[in-house]
Amino acid sequence: MADTFKVLSVLLSYPTEDLKSSTGALRDILDAEALLSASDRKMVAKLIDEIETGDLYDLQERYVLLFDRTRSLSLHMFEHVHGESRDRGQAMVDLMALYERHGLSIDARELPDFLPMFLEFLSTLPVADAGEFLDQPLEIITALRERLRKRKSQYAAAFYALEALAKGKPKPENVEAILAEPEDDPNDLEALDRIWEEEAVAFGPGSNLSGNCPTAEDMLRRMTTEPTPSRSTADSGRAVS
Repeated sequence: MADTFKVLSVLLSYPTEDLKSSTGALRDILDAEALLSASDRKMVAKLIDEIETGDLYDLQERYVLLFDRTRSLSLHMFEHVHGESRDRGQAMVDLMALYERHGLSIDARELPDFLPMFLEFLSTLPVADAGEFLDQPLEIITALRERLRKRKSQYAAAFYALEALAKGKPKPENVEAILAEPEDDPNDLEALDRIWEEEAVAFGPGSNLSGNCPTAEDMLRRMTTEPTPSRSTADSGRAVS
């Protein structure tokens, strides 16, 4: 188990006074576990500094504009795969069942594909297993990081950290397909409505990806399948660079 995942979950959640008051503890956890390299921890520390010193109202407004009102930055992972299609509902059920098998109970009002919730789940697993699970939505994480980087948002640091914690590497063609989806202006409500109604990204035949790329269904299947047990408990203590 690794509290580093929990720290990143908290940092990607809606800013509150409790979050601002716990920033020192978050830094201590990252340094004590050292799952992230010193350079990655330094990047995340800048995000923590922003939250610690920023005006709460401004932090909350920024968060809503970025993650709640900008579909292309949604923290609901399946939004980038299924959109509002029926398949998303079944994927939610499967992911909820996965959480329950591991003893994680979530509030009915919370969606299981919310990235901070997924990271909370990863924090309950051995580090090696968490890294394997993190591989499955890695293309989404990488695309979100790139969009945040272009906006010069310090939130990109959390996504750089997640990429470092994953065991594998994202497939560039899948990342490009997600990034090819139109960017939306959170202040243009009419355009936002139109974008929400568009088709979700398709992975597989008929999409703008090559035919040998994994389908969205395969990604979801892997996300909701138990990983191969860790070969060595020593893996959970290995630093990720």
